Amino acid sequence: MKSFFLGSLRSVLAASVVVALGLLPSSEARAQQRSLLEYPSIHSPRVDLDGMVVSQNEAASAVGARVLAEGGNAIDAAVAVGFALAVTLPRAGNIGGDGFMTVYLAEEKRVTVIDFRSVAPGAAKLGMFVDAEGRELRDASVGYRAAAVPGTVAGLWMAHGKYGRNAWSSLVAPAVALARDGVALSADEAFVFGWGRERLKASAAAQSAFFKADGTAYRAGERLRQPDLAWTLDQVATGGADAFYTGEVATRIEADMRRHGGLITREDLAAYRAIEREPLVGTYRGHTVYTPPPASGGAALLLMLNILENFEVGKMAAGSADSLHLLAETMRLGHRDRVRHLGDTGFATVPVNGMTSKAYAARRAKLISLRRASADGDVTAGDPFAFESPSTTHYSVADREGNLVSVTYTLGSDFGSGVVIEGGGFLLNNQMDNFSHERAFRAAQRGEPEPPNAMQPGKRMMSTMMPTLVFRGDKPWLAVGTPGGGRIINTVLQVLVNVIDFKLNIDEATHQPRISQGEGALEVEPNFNPDTLALLRRKGHKLRQSETMGSAQSIAIEGDFFLGAADPRRPGAAAVAP
Repeated sequence: MKSFFLGSLRSVLAASVVVALGLLPSSEARAQQRSLLEYPSIHSPRVDLDGMVVSQNEAASAVGARVLAEGGNAIDAAVAVGFALAVTLPRAGNIGGDGFMTVYLAEEKRVTVIDFRSVAPGAAKLGMFVDAEGRELRDASVGYRAAAVPGTVAGLWMAHGKYGRNAWSSLVAPAVALARDGVALSADEAFVFGWGRERLKASAAAQSAFFKADGTAYRAGERLRQPDLAWTLDQVATGGADAFYTGEVATRIEADMRRHGGLITREDLAAYRAIEREPLVGTYRGHTVYTPPPASGGAALLLMLNILENFEVGKMAAGSADSLHLLAETMRLGHRDRVRHLGDTGFATVPVNGMTSKAYAARRAKLISLRRASADGDVTAGDPFAFESPSTTHYSVADREGNLVSVTYTLGSDFGSGVVIEGGGFLLNNQMDNFSHERAFRAAQRGEPEPPNAMQPGKRMMSTMMPTLVFRGDKPWLAVGTPGGGRIINTVLQVLVNVIDFKLNIDEATHQPRISQGEGALEVEPNFNPDTLALLRRKGHKLRQSETMGSAQSIAIEGDFFLGAADPRRPGAAAVAP
């Protein structure tokens, strides 16, 4: 009887995996007539019954998986991964940057967003970041003035305090150990420090942290130890967010800022607050989409999905010139509206309801010709107010209790401002260049109102980050997000279209070649089918060869199975099960 039960259980699990991997319902029957096992896709996700952690770094994913295995929930694991990435992926993982976390709380059946976007320091003024002609200065992106008040520690602290259950110190401890004991660098990680050497010249502390005493770079296989970062993480492990924002860490930040003409003060740090917000909620072909509100780019994602609903995308082939043309035209419209209308809702009037309105999207969709590409200069932002009603990294975590977490956080550029806080060991962001300095200068010269993303002290700058959750019915289904700067929204859009419209499994959807349309030419990833590119040119697209786009680290939930898809575009990404 026992062997019969176990055999039946295995059959059920095998059938579930078949469904999860996107096999046809008749596959199992056909398999009985074959002597060799074959699969319908060359891309298969990692599958597990107990949860999943997917990030851009295998060591960090393993830290989160261990938290799940030891009884922590998805929020606990997300906190631990966030701190671990600050050690193992210093070009993007951070405690000196910012981001957004979108969380589904299974027990409450509720989605919430933790906004830990950084804010402009109180001393920041427009004249510090533009020259006499209104052109943005290098100070906005490199060096001590480029850094905004960081939000990551406050955001992870808030998420844990409200929704975690393991001891805070136990979640930071793995990162402390990694920084203290060191991590053996992969070939890619060693290469990245050499690639970023010029930016890291912004501070002597960065040179000391990431290069040998004689200035040479670490080689693959050598161990990088970060004792100053270990000290900071230990302070945070024992003292929580207060240690960072009002304690000895804050003292070291302010002292380093004063020595080098930076803007962040202890008052700025003490005043910083992460904010819990209601997510934006949209629908796409019967699925419910949850994404962060402004200053995140989530409103632009919902606008583009709403535009696509006006077309029969599923009848086009994935990767075909017709589908790519439609996506590019949709991206162009979304980009124009995002740049024109989005900003921090605490400082600017942002037409969120209009941007996410189905009626507004339908009007914008009428501008798209399925035959010809729009001339770039002919496409302008629309008027969503008329429809108003009265280098970054991403990781995803799912636990067996049904909680689902999607986190995108960033330093801005790879290695952020290039500034490492002396005695603190962590990089600061360069988010001050994400304000619309040049547009604000031109508006002031013309006596026009400031753009929504104009800089003001205490204001959050506009972001393309948008960790997103998708539900099928009332059940969480997908956690999706990516780094990639201006290409983030377009990357997430393509992953969702690949899964929903083209019925690809989450790994197939992640591996599909990507495009991105903003200003100017249509960017295409390497090794695109040349025949497809020729057809796009015939439709009027001007093409530009790009490097890889984004690094989407996603989870799909199919029945009892968690499917992890690690994007191969950046080496070292991994889906790890508990």
